[in-house]
Amino acid sequence: MELFWHRRDLRAADNVGLAAAAGAGDDDRGPAAPVFVFDPDVLDHASDVRVRRLIDGLAALRDDYRERGSDLLVARGDPKEVLPRLAAAVGADRVVWNRDYSGLARERDAGVRQALNEAGIDREAHHDAVLHTPDSIRTNAGDPYSVYTYYWRKWTDRETDPPAPTPEATHLADAATLRAAVGSDDGGDADARADGGVESERVAVGDLPSPADLGFGEPDASIGPAGTAAARDRLDAFLAEPVFDYEAERDYPAREATSRLSAFLKYGEIGIREAYEATERALDAATERAESGSESTDDADDEGPVAAVEEFQQQLAWREFYTQVLYHNPAVVTENYKTYEEGIAWRDDPDEIAAWKRGETGYPIVDAGMRQLREEAFMHNRVRMIVASFLTKDLLVDWRHGYDHFRERLADHDTANDNGGWQWAASTGTDAQPYFRIFNPMTQGERYDPDAEYIKAYVPELRGVDADLIHEWHELSPTQRANAAPEYPAPVVDHSARREEALAMYKRARGEDPEE
Repeated sequence: MELFWHRRDLRAADNVGLAAAAGAGDDDRGPAAPVFVFDPDVLDHASDVRVRRLIDGLAALRDDYRERGSDLLVARGDPKEVLPRLAAAVGADRVVWNRDYSGLARERDAGVRQALNEAGIDREAHHDAVLHTPDSIRTNAGDPYSVYTYYWRKWTDRETDPPAPTPEATHLADAATLRAAVGSDDGGDADARADGGVESERVAVGDLPSPADLGFGEPDASIGPAGTAAARDRLDAFLAEPVFDYEAERDYPAREATSRLSAFLKYGEIGIREAYEATERALDAATERAESGSESTDDADDEGPVAAVEEFQQQLAWREFYTQVLYHNPAVVTENYKTYEEGIAWRDDPDEIAAWKRGETGYPIVDAGMRQLREEAFMHNRVRMIVASFLTKDLLVDWRHGYDHFRERLADHDTANDNGGWQWAASTGTDAQPYFRIFNPMTQGERYDPDAEYIKAYVPELRGVDADLIHEWHELSPTQRANAAPEYPAPVVDHSARREEALAMYKRARGEDPEE
């Protein structure tokens, strides 16, 4: 018996560590007993949205195991205390898991390794979460990359592993064995028994807690489906057709031209090797389209089907680029990656921050994005950049306020990706947008939502207003605004004036004269 510890890999398919623990290709190993541990230290950084999404993903994983005659052990407590006890209870020869790369995860795993060593239990960690480990792609000088373009060139030239095999039912501990191993209501170790609940440091077989059991509430947002089957459905639907227009369509939020895979990848409900292999098949299909003449192959506009699929693969590479940034610089979660000589004098006005969070800034594309976040625990990527630029460059607010709000509200919150995105917008990160490039929120809305379809979907006050008036909202007089949409607010700031303030703020931070 081997104990497999699930973390951010809530799937049975293409799971490197699980395949190893289950003995796929090795008759001397397995069967695998899968476990998930609700770690209080991790829950301290969680939110209502992400706990609900996590439980939904665990329910789908548990059902996958039950279809194979197994089940999911569910524990709650400090993993370095729970896992050695549980390994002993089920008679596991070793504990196996897949590596995670955040500072918190690495600190946790070091404690688990030490505890297992002291208990005399073997342990084993595998590379699984990304195609290429954070330490494997470096500059010619041996340093980690800080510029994405150069990282991408090496990333795309690397060979990738095929998807890991899915364990057969015979390679998994059967449900009856799991129940017997951890005890029952009338006996057994009080720290590892199936008692129908998940009290601290106790183990249940397949019995998941509610958010309330973990100290969280049910979120207001409508959260989408979870699990491997839903992830595959979403990936298949995207790669069947939308991906071939991805390059041209992805920046238009009303067109729903993106994959929406982010939450599935965040919780590891689909393996990255499986996803990448599917994109390679799509790339072959795109090449056939181009060669058949059914699609434009004009490299000048770079909008053909091949370029579109490659652009989507770049999004997977961005995910891994930011993972390696976090791995080598764990302090970026709370500190600027790029330091400024004099420090940035953020403004941080509570009323303006509150208006931004409510989606009541008077800048329609910004407000639509913030309301989508509240309603769906999701935001379109182009709009994420717009709202982040608005917070940091128009409201002059420290990016950490935005990062914390996204962490609270996003179902797909990923520390590396979100931190990288926020620091990019604030011009404090690796490969960041130069401080003097400041998004004009009205121009962005007009360019990427010309008919105001996205805006009207999330800002009902503007549904009866002509798109031209919506995109001119900042220029309208108070009377014109009152006549067009009396319930929608006037702009909380003047973009042109704040742009000049932002430029001066960054120049002072750089030790330059803001008047020059």
